[in-house]
Amino acid sequence: MSVAPRAKSSTYVGLFLVTLATLFYELLLTRIFSVTMWYHFAFMAVSVAMFGMTVGAVIVYLRPERYRQENVEADLAANSVWFAVTVVASFLTLLSIPFVGKANLLGLWSLALTFAVVAVPFVFSGIAVALALTRFPRETNRLYAVDLIGAALACIGFVVLMQHTDGPSAVFAAAACAAAGGVAFGFGATASRARGVGALVVLACAALSIWGAARAAEQKPLLRLNYVKGAVEPEPRWEKWNSFSRIAVFGDPNELSPPSGWGLSRAYPKNKRTKKQLGLNIDATAATVMTNFEDDFAKADHLKHDITNLVHYLRPESSVLVVGVGGGRDVLSALTFEQKKVTGVEINDDILAAVTGEFGEFTGHLDRRPGVELVNDEARSWIARTDQSFDILQVSLIDTWAATAAGAFTFTENSLYTLEAWKLFLTRLTPRGVLSFSRWFFPDRPGEIYRLATLANAALRSQGVEDPRKHVIIVTHLITGGIPGELDAAGVGTMLLAKEPFTDDDLNKLDKVVESMEFNMVLSPRVSKDPLLEEFVTTRDLDGAVGRYELDVSPPTDDRPFFFHMLRLADALKSDLWRQGDMSFNMKAVALLMALLVVVFGLTLACIVVPLALTTRRGELAGTLPFFLFFGAIGVGFMLIEISQMQRLIVFLGHPVYGFSVVLFSLLLASGLGSFSTQLGRAGRDDDGGTARLVLLLIVVAIFGAATPFAIERFASATTTVRIAVATGLLLPLGLVLGMAFPLGMKLAGAKRDGLTPWLWGINGATGVCASVVALVVSLAFGITTTFWVGGAFYVLALAAYAWSRKVAPRAVTR
Repeated sequence: MSVAPRAKSSTYVGLFLVTLATLFYELLLTRIFSVTMWYHFAFMAVSVAMFGMTVGAVIVYLRPERYRQENVEADLAANSVWFAVTVVASFLTLLSIPFVGKANLLGLWSLALTFAVVAVPFVFSGIAVALALTRFPRETNRLYAVDLIGAALACIGFVVLMQHTDGPSAVFAAAACAAAGGVAFGFGATASRARGVGALVVLACAALSIWGAARAAEQKPLLRLNYVKGAVEPEPRWEKWNSFSRIAVFGDPNELSPPSGWGLSRAYPKNKRTKKQLGLNIDATAATVMTNFEDDFAKADHLKHDITNLVHYLRPESSVLVVGVGGGRDVLSALTFEQKKVTGVEINDDILAAVTGEFGEFTGHLDRRPGVELVNDEARSWIARTDQSFDILQVSLIDTWAATAAGAFTFTENSLYTLEAWKLFLTRLTPRGVLSFSRWFFPDRPGEIYRLATLANAALRSQGVEDPRKHVIIVTHLITGGIPGELDAAGVGTMLLAKEPFTDDDLNKLDKVVESMEFNMVLSPRVSKDPLLEEFVTTRDLDGAVGRYELDVSPPTDDRPFFFHMLRLADALKSDLWRQGDMSFNMKAVALLMALLVVVFGLTLACIVVPLALTTRRGELAGTLPFFLFFGAIGVGFMLIEISQMQRLIVFLGHPVYGFSVVLFSLLLASGLGSFSTQLGRAGRDDDGGTARLVLLLIVVAIFGAATPFAIERFASATTTVRIAVATGLLLPLGLVLGMAFPLGMKLAGAKRDGLTPWLWGINGATGVCASVVALVVSLAFGITTTFWVGGAFYVLALAAYAWSRKVAPRAVTR
């Protein structure tokens, strides 16, 4: 009986670097795609990366004669170097492909070409990882641990590096890391040309990455993203990347242009309709403006004619909290109305740096004005911790459409539009306090305004309010009347929600302002021009009212925090419901998600069926079904639990960087330690402890699945340090047991069906691809908690499959 080969220390180092580079590049592509495409396409980068790696594993399974044991170190080195080279080549190709985001043949071809190019590097990464995990069966647990630890550290590396460079330059850093893995693997081979080639690639890519970072700091980037949202982007005046956004500033500070006011009254004098301003956008989508101030409020008088600022007429001499500072527009508005104190909370430190630093002279250094405080924090988390109360809490058109690491449908602003958030906001208002929320308004289908209405109803009734209508005012203003068949009528709607009922004096004052500004009072304690809107604000049977409407405008909760996605999954293919003016892409995102679900299921099936069809001696596969079930189940289960926990904790931790780095890092690191903890012994023995470990896994999943919501509620107002500690405590035991399943399965499969292990690794990856989409579908339809428990159910299936697999008689598998 031959003794299984042992992995060398260079193999561990090489695997660590390759898996670090793999996840780093995957995260980086998600960030880049969020800029060049739309956020819902960004999520596909994760699926395609996982699919590319699965293809690599299947190639290893189908070509055993090509990947022989005696050449494994050389093959590992060569494929790692090819991974590095194709990272650069595919990215440069990607920069030259204009994205056509339309539902036609050209759009489909553009999408297919883009993701085919993206998948290539991950195929080579998949080959390298599959070889490392399957050619050294005695050390699968340790190698898998190194795999996960490398991926975990990629999370931290990504956050740190993106603070000091731009997206394109970071691509070269990923390639350098991958090539370094090839060099490390090469030291384990007796003769490897890849080692020398890899060293050259490391030096070249590292030099380009450092040079690119230096040029980016000087605002002279080495490479630019030419095609953004399907069009050639003009050169930004200033640009800054971080791990969850790209900030770009456009315009000439010396030129006069029409004041940017999405809700600007038509009554504003035409002879004043030119201002000095600069445009600032996030991921080439969400836009805000920086207005030239220079300590002259006359230059900001247009802000008194904007519908988003109506609340200031009702509550003068107030303490104001602005959520989402952006270009400083709402802060400047409060100052223009001579409010006594203004606090602005902005989650993105690079935006604050632009407004108060790089363009501070232009904006008048709002942060230095008496009574103004600007805070870099996630608003909801900060509000939960502060002991201050406010007369006005203003949230004006807060949307970034920037994909976060928790998935492309998990925006940083989601947490502002949930029932739990509004309950919190109401507790931070003074007795005379008013919430002011402004959203886009489309009169043909005002979904966002209707959803604000249901939120107001639910939040007020949760505070014991019997008649919500006395507390709610909704005013709208059309920016454009639309063009039939071409352009929807569009505008802005502002909801004012008072802690105490609006007084007659409030209503008289606002009636005069609305009339003078030529706005439209849609709903107030005195007026009702939309019966459906009135029903959403006043009904006690909110579920029934929402169920009768064509869109899902139910109040979002922390368990279903998807305010912007109102298309029910059953209606995803009803294109007549997609129209929502400029926000139609949110409707199409749900349709795309369903289409993506079909595609990934097809690809997953292909990964399983095609190798089976190409296997010549199919009789030898008898008894392998339980192995397929086991690796498929843990692939789905791990992904569902990982994504659901990240979605839960990203709100709790209060910042996308914390949510990403703490959750993903802790879960992957703990999973690596769990893998390392599994004992080798003799595979297939009844006393190997595998069944007991999987039972322990189910117990821990059940305990921490139930404990997570309680801990989130209990520590929501704790300091950041405490919340990070709580999140880590919730994740480490969970990751520890989740990391045991894969090496236990590989150990058993190695004893029962040795030649099958690359394919089983591929099945694990393929089902993970599928689960990454399923997780979002389940969360959108049923909630994040359901997603978690569905993931737990798949681990129950895995336990049953494992027990079944132990009864299978050993047999060699050949192709």
